[in-house]
Amino acid sequence: MEGYKREFIQFLQSAGVLKFGDFTAKSGRKIPYFINAGEIKTGEQIQKLGEFYAKAYFEKIGNKRTVLYGPAYKGISIAVSAAVALAKNGLDVPFFFNRKEAKDHGEGGVFVGYVPKAGEEIVIVEDVITAGTAIRESMAILSSVEGARVAATFVMVDRKEKGKTEKSAMAEVGEEFGFPVYSVVDVYDIIEYLEEDESNKENVERIKNYLAVNGAKQ
Repeated sequence: MEGYKREFIQFLQSAGVLKFGDFTAKSGRKIPYFINAGEIKTGEQIQKLGEFYAKAYFEKIGNKRTVLYGPAYKGISIAVSAAVALAKNGLDVPFFFNRKEAKDHGEGGVFVGYVPKAGEEIVIVEDVITAGTAIRESMAILSSVEGARVAATFVMVDRKEKGKTEKSAMAEVGEEFGFPVYSVVDVYDIIEYLEEDESNKENVERIKNYLAVNGAKQ
């Protein structure tokens, strides 16, 4: 496992973003662990989160300039922090996000920040994908941007769960819209990390049992 992935999992745990127990996902599935970006509450934490997204961005996309889009609400701080981290590493990219309700005064509209130009590539930054619902909602919103072209999506964790088929939700989204979906880490990275400590045995078994039923086949 790459060093930054280990550091990222440690960060998720220390910030309370990664939790173990009994939860219900947006998809309705009962899950043994939960990823909640809403637990990122301090300047240092959001700075670190952006740095990890930036590392994943450089690994997958390189120094290519795109436009970051952060879906309201959790994606907003991710987009801002990732843009700052990228800029600190020499890649200054614009960003924008959406309002939940369109504004009918002032500058108006549903978007805040940079307005992508036709032909510019957009990268969506989200927290997690379980069934792909949030990404489909983002694509519907972005359809109002003339000439918008999404190049990729980045999320914190690939849960490696089935979507509507036996394939993962991330693979389905990629096939449906024609762009790759990347993650900083995936659930198997988390399992590998947890297995290094015997005290995590119960959580590891619960996650493996869950994936045996709900895990993607490819």
